[in-house]
Amino acid sequence: MNRKKLQKLTDSLNKNCKHFSKFEVKCLINLFYNLVGEVTERQGVIIGLDRNAFRNILHMTFGMTDDMIMDRVFRGFDKDNDGCISITEWVYGLSVFLRGTLEEKMKYCFEVFDLNGDSFISKEEMFHMLKNSLLKQPSEEDPDEGIKDLVEITLKKMDHDHDGKLSFADYEQAVREETLLLEAFGPCLPDPKSQKEFEAQVFKDPNEFSEV
Repeated sequence: MNRKKLQKLTDSLNKNCKHFSKFEVKCLINLFYNLVGEVTERQGVIIGLDRNAFRNILHMTFGMTDDMIMDRVFRGFDKDNDGCISITEWVYGLSVFLRGTLEEKMKYCFEVFDLNGDSFISKEEMFHMLKNSLLKQPSEEDPDEGIKDLVEITLKKMDHDHDGKLSFADYEQAVREETLLLEAFGPCLPDPKSQKEFEAQVFKDPNEFSEV
């Protein structure tokens, strides 16, 4: 990508991106094109990260291991549902993922947890996600029973209007009272350590290396 085009892209993304500086946006654009590889831009060809490439980043860089959650995070980034994360989706997605406000993170997490996209987190969805993220050790008793109990406990704590499922309003109220519930159904945000490492690695000032 030539310098002029890069500058234009940086400016346009920076305009709508409140959590990154212009320099950081530029770094993320460079990283994106490094990950995608040298692709010649042709008419009708979507340049972006496919599901596997993106999941690889979530796994290798942010230590995520839950397939279901990684898949949902991919969908959270892929706003236009074309199966590919474009440069715009990459920068805006990372803006929330790395530095979002509590409001932005709540919206993002809720979308991740709402598996069928009906604006509610149902008992079934909770069960699937908790089973997925908790089942790591073989136990004597039926693990499904324990998870069902956990779903009931979670509902009791978070379902403020008592309709047997979580709306965004229920979820928001519960998270505002107890922020640990933000990722109640599985880790879908980076932990502080991997966030720091990623930012330190990506947002390097090129001037620091000019003497080398």
